[in-house]
This record gives sequence, C-alpha cells and structure tokens, in this order.
Amino acid sequence: MKIFDNFVDFNKYVGLTKPFDLNIDVGEYPASTLLKSEGIGFEFYRISFKTNYYNPEINRSNTPITAIFFNSPGNFYEWDLAESFEGFYLHISKEIINKHRYLFQNYLEYGEHEALYLKGSEEKELINIFKLIISHYKHKLEDYDVLISYVNLLLNLVESFYKRQFKTETKKYNLIVSEFQQLLMEYYNQPFEGVPTVNYFAQKLKLSANYLGDIIKSYTNKSAIETIHEFVIDKAKEKLMQTNSTSAEVAYELGFEYPNYFSKLFKKQTNVTPKQFKTQQIFIEKLNQ
Repeated sequence: MKIFDNFVDFNKYVGLTKPFDLNIDVGEYPASTLLKSEGIGFEFYRISFKTNYYNPEINRSNTPITAIFFNSPGNFYEWDLAESFEGFYLHISKEIINKHRYLFQNYLEYGEHEALYLKGSEEKELINIFKLIISHYKHKLEDYDVLISYVNLLLNLVESFYKRQFKTETKKYNLIVSEFQQLLMEYYNQPFEGVPTVNYFAQKLKLSANYLGDIIKSYTNKSAIETIHEFVIDKAKEKLMQTNSTSAEVAYELGFEYPNYFSKLFKKQTNVTPKQFKTQQIFIEKLNQ
C-alpha cells in the first residue's frame, strides 16, 4: 500500500498540478484527476471541496452532491468513481497544523467523523474563498501569514456550516445526544474510575471530545462538561440528603480524588458548600415534620 509523505508525489499520482510550496498546496481539480485508486495513505492533511460528485458509497440519492471531505494522516483511502467531478483541494502539512493547531482544532475533529454537505449559498461562498487562496498562493506566496489567514477564514466558514448541519440533521444528532445522556445516567451504576469526563463519553461513542461537545451544546444549549457537572452534583445532593456520609466521603464515592475540588464544584453549581446544603436540608425536614 502506497503512503505519500509529500505533496509532489501525491499530486503526480492523482493528476494534480505540481505544488509551489512544501507546507501548503491549493488548486482546482483538473478533468484528468484520477478516478480509481487502491488504498493509499498520506502524511499530511487534505480538504477536498467536490461538486457534481457522485460516489455510491456516500450519496444519499442518485443525484450528485456538493460537499467538503477531510483526510488525515494515519488513515487509508481508496476510491472507484464512474464519473469525473469538479472542485478544489487544499493540502496542509503536519508542520503547519502543529504550529497553528489552535486554528485547526475543530476542523481536524469534525472532519474525522463526517463530510460537510453544502447548500447553494455556502457553496458559492467557499468557491470565492478557494479562488482567493489560489490567487494568493500563485502570486503572493511570500506573504505566508496572509495565506494562513485565508485558510483560517475558510476553516471558520466550514465550522459554521457544520453547526448548521448539526441543526438540520436532527435524527442523526438526536441519537448521539440520547446515547450520551444514557451513558451519563448509567455511569455510577457500574465500576468506574474517577469523575466522568467528556473524553470518557467521546471514547465510548467513538467521537472526538470537541465534536461531541459541540453537538451536545447545539441541541441542549449546555456544554457537555456543564451537563456532566450538573449530573454529578445531583448525585451528590442525593447522597448528602439520603445518607449520613460526610462531604469528603461523598466526594470519594463519586470519584473525586480531592474533596476540596468537590466542594468548590458543588458551591459553584449551588452557591452553597456541601456542608451548608446538608444543614439546610435537615432544617427543612424539621420544619416539615
């Protein structure tokens, strides 16, 4: 299986234009783009904007689509297309990603899970940005920071379009939200290590933490970590009200390593300390007797 570690060899294999730079490459897919390939890998990141694209493995209907696809190092890809397509590509080296990781974080994580299906207005906007990047790439490559800024603009748009997709593909994402909530409810009913985290549930659902967090926020208006903290504090309230356990004992029972951290989180969520909460509940019970 072939693995490409540079743009030059990959572009030659696929039938793309020879790159001008070793860390960023952008261009338009020519009519001669390779339509069939055995499994290959590459040691860089790719963004593919494809229009008039038909692939029976992903198309939701028999009509061509316009979508953004993402490829990352460590994965292998093969394709067998019957018809040519149009569009643009952007190649980004590991060095650029690592140097500007704060710019690319969500793109990397969203792209691992699904393609971005574009609407007409979104398609036009991205085409304009791609053409702007290509023009700068060909004629003003020395202004590298500006080129990175254009790439960042492209990815910010992609991120905003993903969030639109989250809202419109309700059946798919509601399932993810439901599975997350079910796993959360069952967390303390089985052997566990420590306080539940977003990473724990992301691994269970085979998603990245940021991707899961953004879906949860999009559908519940609360971040995943906020949802987890509310659940943990509700469990703490139950234990404080229904048992004689001390604040420290409840903290350990819920997986906290340090009782002080539990007390701070509890007060942040409820505006009282665990001890004050327990005292209040005892007082309320006496009043109701």
